[in-house]
Amino acid sequence: MASGSFVTWETQPLAFCPGTKWTLQQNILSFPFLSGPTSLRVFETHSFVCPQPLLPPNCCLSVLGWHFLGTAKCHWHSPRPLAQSLACRHSHFFSPQLCQAHSHLLRYMERYRKRLKAKNLMYIKQILYLLEKFVTVLGGNIKENPNTQSLSQTGNCPGTELKAVIEILFQSQIDNINLFKVRRYCEKSMVSRKLFGFTERWGAVLVPPREQPRLAGFQHFLQSLQPMVTEAPTVPVEEREAMAPRPASPLMHIEGFLAALTTANQDGRVILSRQGSLSQSSLKFLLLNPAVPFAQVVKECRAVVIAGGTMQPVSEFREQLLACAGVAAERLVEFSCGHVIPPDNILPLVICTGPSNQQLEFTYLKRELPHMMDETGRILCNLCNVVLGGVICFFPSNEHQRQVHAHWDNSGLLARLAVRKKLFQEPKRASQVDQVLTEYSKCIQCHVQAGGMGTGALLLSVVGGKMSQGINFSDNLGQCVVTVGMPYPNVRSLKLREKMAYPDQALPRAAGQPAPGKALVENLCMKAVSQSVGRAIRHQKDFTSTVLLDQQYVCLPVLAKLPTWIQDRVEVKVTFGAAFAALQKFHHKKSVLS
Repeated sequence: MASGSFVTWETQPLAFCPGTKWTLQQNILSFPFLSGPTSLRVFETHSFVCPQPLLPPNCCLSVLGWHFLGTAKCHWHSPRPLAQSLACRHSHFFSPQLCQAHSHLLRYMERYRKRLKAKNLMYIKQILYLLEKFVTVLGGNIKENPNTQSLSQTGNCPGTELKAVIEILFQSQIDNINLFKVRRYCEKSMVSRKLFGFTERWGAVLVPPREQPRLAGFQHFLQSLQPMVTEAPTVPVEEREAMAPRPASPLMHIEGFLAALTTANQDGRVILSRQGSLSQSSLKFLLLNPAVPFAQVVKECRAVVIAGGTMQPVSEFREQLLACAGVAAERLVEFSCGHVIPPDNILPLVICTGPSNQQLEFTYLKRELPHMMDETGRILCNLCNVVLGGVICFFPSNEHQRQVHAHWDNSGLLARLAVRKKLFQEPKRASQVDQVLTEYSKCIQCHVQAGGMGTGALLLSVVGGKMSQGINFSDNLGQCVVTVGMPYPNVRSLKLREKMAYPDQALPRAAGQPAPGKALVENLCMKAVSQSVGRAIRHQKDFTSTVLLDQQYVCLPVLAKLPTWIQDRVEVKVTFGAAFAALQKFHHKKSVLS
């Protein structure tokens, strides 16, 4: 590594896109957020600092213009599992985007047909052919409006299928198209960016309007005498969100899918989702091998640093990401340190029984039982009596949260909770998250300003949901975090089953260790728990209590998957009385000090 790699010099802001300022230093390049595709060449920098969500898949690195040749270090702060994030960065689009891209590109070709070279015209026609075949495989017709097409009328049965890359090529009848050349043409010609400017200049039309029948002169005269009154149709909020303006050139998303189809057959799958309406049908590329996009970064950089607070267990990085990307074991250096908060500022508790001595076992079959939901409500009622500020309760899934909320409403537990805390619930729509968080924060602030005389607030959220990542619940906003059960992902999902099957076939199984696919599910579960807990610890003087409601957390292999700074302080309480006493002592002490 070059000496002086981290020496900083005078900085100057570089505005690459509206609302985003990049800070370029002679030796370090870092940036906060990126609002769109931006060309970036890092040849003369020694260090490149990048938020992990901005790491694109391998097929998009060259499209975005990102090059890391000669870079000494790439730093990725990882708020979620990096391997999971890379695998989730698949191309996903709906049929209206296909129809819109086809309409835009067709108008572009017709307008500039005489100016285009024969070779460019050939590639544009090939892209149009690909778009048409993708709509056909979804059961629609490219020449008709996707919002009016029903799959039942076309004889296609709704459902979700998981196809290999080769299968989708033959089924779509595009196996005769050289996708590598089409991909190279899209990268060099930047046709999606040209289409972006074209649609901004000349407007965008999804489907050409149908010609109105010509009226006779007398009929036209009578029609002109009628008052021109047009009533605005009433559109539900959900549909208005679905109709929100999309990027002017949907071809940008489809380019990523075309590039993904050039991936090796064993490294990816295509999810073909046919719904009742063509407008709801979609194509999605699922990357099974996260090492594919990461291998290019490892190859071009001299050193890579991946940093985060909830990265354990790190075996997933070594086996599924770094080893598969060609990194030798002797080149890996692992460093772990404690948290900035003092040991007595966090109280992680594992509670095995509830107030009525009911064993807490929130498995998929038992968590929906009425007595289990009642026990959860009684536990929260007791916790709300002790915790003065905000309490955040994470449920395994949205469906389970709704079931518990409805059961509490019928049994009266919801009213009992409302007496102790003002209740907030994670919204269904992402556009309402800010509003809920603002109201939740105001409620806590009013409680603090009243000298603790208020009720505080209780937020019902979901592990892995809209409020479990990237949200700051510091200080009084998250004095207690409750996790109900172990949030295992849905093993019935086609997507997850395929992800589990891939490491079972590709990775060796160590003696005495669970199958790689099973270990993947366990890691996803525990990392989701760690991320939810980490929402409440945001600075050195922060404090919180963490309550894990399930006797399954007692197992040593499960506790070993938690971050070290949580493992060292976990207390297992067999009875609820002992857990309640520990919580009461902890929060009383902190309230006196604050």
